[in-house]
Amino acid sequence: MGDDHTAESSTTAHQSEFHFVDVMMPILNPAGVQEFADYALYGWAMSRFSGAWAALKCMHETVESTGVVDASLDRIKIVTPEDFRMPPGGLNIRLTDTFLGQEARLHDFKRDAMLAFVRANKLNRIITTGGRAPKIGVITTGKAYLDVRQAFDELGIDEIKCNDLGLRLFKIACVWPIGRQELAEFAQGLDLIIVVEEKRSLIEVQVREELYGTANQPVCIGKKDEQGDWLFPVKGALDPNDIAICIGERLLRYGANDELAANVARLKSAQRALAETADVAQRIPYFCSGCPHNTSTRVPEGSRAYAGIGCHYMAQWMDRKTLGYTQMGGEGANWIGEAPFSKRDHVFQNLGDGTYNHSGYLAIRAAIASGVTMTYKILFNDAVAMTGGQANDGGLTVPQIAAQVAAEGAKQVVVVTDEPWKYADNTEWPRGLTVHHRDELDTVQRELATVPGVSVLIYDQTCAAEKRRRRKRVVINDLVCEGCGDCGVKSNCVSVQPLETEWGRKRTIDQSSCNKDYSCLNGFCPSFVTVHGARLKAGERTAEPENWPALPAPSVPLINHPYSIIVTGIGGSGVVTIGGILGMAAHLEGKGVGVIDMAGLAQKGGAVYSHIRIANKPGDIHAIRVAAGGADLVIGGDVVVAGSKKVLSAFKPGTNVVINSFEYMPGDFTRNADFSLPLERIKRAIATAAGHDLRHVVDATKIATELLGRSIGGNMLMIGYCYQIGALPLSAESIEKAIELNGEEVAMNLAAFRYGRRAAADPATIKALMKPQPEAVNDALKLSQSFAETVDRRIEFLTAYQNAAYARRYRNWVEKIRTVEAEKAPGRCGLAEAVARYLFKLMAYKDEYEVARLYTDTSFLDRVRSTFDGETLRYEFHLAPPLLARRNPVTGEPKKISFGPWILKLFAVLAKLKFLRGTVFDPFGYTAERKTERRLVADYEKLLGEFVEQLTPNNHQLAVALAMVPEKIRGYGPVKQRHLAAAKAEEATLLDQFRAGATTFLRAAE
Repeated sequence: MGDDHTAESSTTAHQSEFHFVDVMMPILNPAGVQEFADYALYGWAMSRFSGAWAALKCMHETVESTGVVDASLDRIKIVTPEDFRMPPGGLNIRLTDTFLGQEARLHDFKRDAMLAFVRANKLNRIITTGGRAPKIGVITTGKAYLDVRQAFDELGIDEIKCNDLGLRLFKIACVWPIGRQELAEFAQGLDLIIVVEEKRSLIEVQVREELYGTANQPVCIGKKDEQGDWLFPVKGALDPNDIAICIGERLLRYGANDELAANVARLKSAQRALAETADVAQRIPYFCSGCPHNTSTRVPEGSRAYAGIGCHYMAQWMDRKTLGYTQMGGEGANWIGEAPFSKRDHVFQNLGDGTYNHSGYLAIRAAIASGVTMTYKILFNDAVAMTGGQANDGGLTVPQIAAQVAAEGAKQVVVVTDEPWKYADNTEWPRGLTVHHRDELDTVQRELATVPGVSVLIYDQTCAAEKRRRRKRVVINDLVCEGCGDCGVKSNCVSVQPLETEWGRKRTIDQSSCNKDYSCLNGFCPSFVTVHGARLKAGERTAEPENWPALPAPSVPLINHPYSIIVTGIGGSGVVTIGGILGMAAHLEGKGVGVIDMAGLAQKGGAVYSHIRIANKPGDIHAIRVAAGGADLVIGGDVVVAGSKKVLSAFKPGTNVVINSFEYMPGDFTRNADFSLPLERIKRAIATAAGHDLRHVVDATKIATELLGRSIGGNMLMIGYCYQIGALPLSAESIEKAIELNGEEVAMNLAAFRYGRRAAADPATIKALMKPQPEAVNDALKLSQSFAETVDRRIEFLTAYQNAAYARRYRNWVEKIRTVEAEKAPGRCGLAEAVARYLFKLMAYKDEYEVARLYTDTSFLDRVRSTFDGETLRYEFHLAPPLLARRNPVTGEPKKISFGPWILKLFAVLAKLKFLRGTVFDPFGYTAERKTERRLVADYEKLLGEFVEQLTPNNHQLAVALAMVPEKIRGYGPVKQRHLAAAKAEEATLLDQFRAGATTFLRAAE
């Protein structure tokens, strides 16, 4: 059985044992990797002996863990019970059985055979006897057994102390059935039995049932304590610290023990910290870059959609009007029940192609039979992406799906795709089916919403990962970009990332994650360029200089307890590989190791946690998950995940912390252009939890990208860093050997490990190695370090933009405001800086002349050529010229047109005509947008005049806020109009306060 007790990778927290009890199947519950192998053999033999199926419980904490195992062939010796008498004909089912005969054999003989097998093979074992005077007995199984052993370690109790304290431990392998004889032997002499098991009580009810009425029956607690209050609740998962507190408190009732009392107090403090700790930020899973669902899950304004099982489930976390989900195969069943009582006429139901193939087809049949009005959106991406990208069973095709749903009675069937031309003319479609480009999705959905009955929209687009082979890339000219974020809104793509420049926050495409969906081109902006024939340049590893001195050997920490490590990161960045490398390195040294990866939906850009424990020998490792207050080392491959509650609560005073400072925006950024990560707040929270300043913060991603050509090398680089500061109880030789045995990108990973060591020992040498090539230099990324530099760079820019007189106009205003600020608001600052930045922003508005100049008079094309390989790079520009572009009938926005490289010559000519700007001979100057831009400059200068006359210390901050309003005016055309309306509303409010002489109250910065 596969159980997910905490719904880490499921939509429901579930426990399955009771289903197997109902059909009287013995259930084996392994506690770790070794027991999976052992119990599988025992279960097979038990099934053969008893004539019954046998169940093996698999749950996240155990089945997804890594450990060192003994695989010797003679490890398991199956014992056939000698105290069980077989009935005539044996225990197996036979063809002539009657129904009641089968039932009688099951109850009269098979259950006893199961118990006999468990006894003969000693599967259930007393681990500690409790010495001569046992008082408390703990009975447990599976993952809970590991938690109990970890609890003993936290309390400082080994097997000898268990006997001294009168503590008996009974480990159950077969949780059902449990024999009365074994339970009676365990309970003999005890005052109290503590049952420790996950979720609902299966062992506890058998303990109570079998021991009820026996002589000297001990008190039994488990889910509830002695007073009937919750002790180990049925919800969530057990925590070793809570188990330790329960056992420790009850042991202390039998006698004082200072060491035990101190450990209980420490654990209570850790659990209080766990309860009080909150996430500083969250990294929520998101659609992959270029995922078809970024577009396919949109619904028309006013519509509503339901989710189901699949990647599209995540649409519920986005602005997709999607709420509610069902189990696999139940998609639409909720609307069947809701529709008769709803005022809404229609809903959309998302359905993945894998789910359709599994059981979703039956849901569509049910909806058609019920007569409801709805549209199924079958999201066909040619792979079951949720579980690793496997192909659909049976070679399912779009024409097959269309034929099936049409045959079932779908009223209308349409296909929407990003490549309508790929279907052959002789494709056998159902009568009436139409094929549309994905740009028509909104229109098609509006039409289907009016169709009575069940309609079906098949959205056909290849899974994002399959598109990476395409040799066409999209780049953004950051000088042309306005930072409006419309490309993120239109594409919903996490490869659209922020780029902080001297001229403000712009956008860039993360080429290492881009999956070439190209929907970002729909952003209303002329900064996008498609580069045909382009291949991302393979990372050219920078060679280590021969004259580098040898690295000093660090002091490797001694292991006097299982050394606990938490690695955090983002899905797809190599976090799981780190656990594998460290685990193998520990194994090579003969150490014990346990690794468990907690990923869930992390492969979709969410949080990944890898918990690693290293000990002197395998038997020293019990629970692998690091509990509150238990981490010796935290490797923050992603600072956001490192600042989560799960990690912060694991810190203890002195925990080593190494943080990757690289800032990778989550999916929130696609919908909020101003979204920023609270990095400083996260760092403060980590420092507070660790009890010391953050001494080890390194931009591992940047170093790996610069020196290795691959950002994924950042995590291995951090391993090298951790090793060099003495935070890993392993040798460099074993780590490097493990990298070689892993066999993936060996040269790069070895270099990353060594660069990480060097970054810790001698960061200056790494910095010197990272100087970029001249052609790759982007001057805009160099941020001004002073007010004078800020102004001078803008004067130079405006001179090139128009002329020296235009730049002088800018400089005069900035100097005047700086003088006024010093005279009228002495000791205050910020106004002159704001005016320097935002008067420039308004004066350097991007009209046709400026866009042309920024494409021809800058180093943009040189930087593109430094990024991509290709024999002949061909450029395609995506523009919406005001005199040529038609309008989209649904959105009202002008449609973009593609232009070939020939337009660069036109740009060169147009750039030279900048002297026409604003004159009567300017053909573009008569448009409403250009008139508005010129008026904005004039209005801002008028506002500056008010500052000159009315500035005081009391209204200074309001003046700064007013001066910064142009920051909100971004974009082109209709996007700019929307931003302008919002900015003007804010400006009006601030201006009223300024003119009324209001005083503002400042909030502290982050």
